[in-house]
Amino acid sequence: MGDKVAPDVKARQVCYTARDNFYQCMLEHHEQEEQCTQFKQTYQNSCLPSWVKYFDKKRVYDEYKKKLQEKGYKPLPDNDR
Repeated sequence: MGDKVAPDVKARQVCYTARDNFYQCMLEHHEQEEQCTQFKQTYQNSCLPSWVKYFDKKRVYDEYKKKLQEKGYKPLPDNDR
């Protein structure tokens, strides 16, 4: 087995806070990442890389799902006819 140890409660809380601060900055700056570089760096340094990847993918999916719920699903036209 590897020598990596799962983060304890305190480390997880630091990660979650850094993630939330970065995502809040992104919202406030209309997804312009260059405005949030310090928050992003703190987030990436505070969380395991696999967690960062998971959180980022989940955020994109949640935004997509929210958009679908707000605007509805519009199927593409069927051009086979």
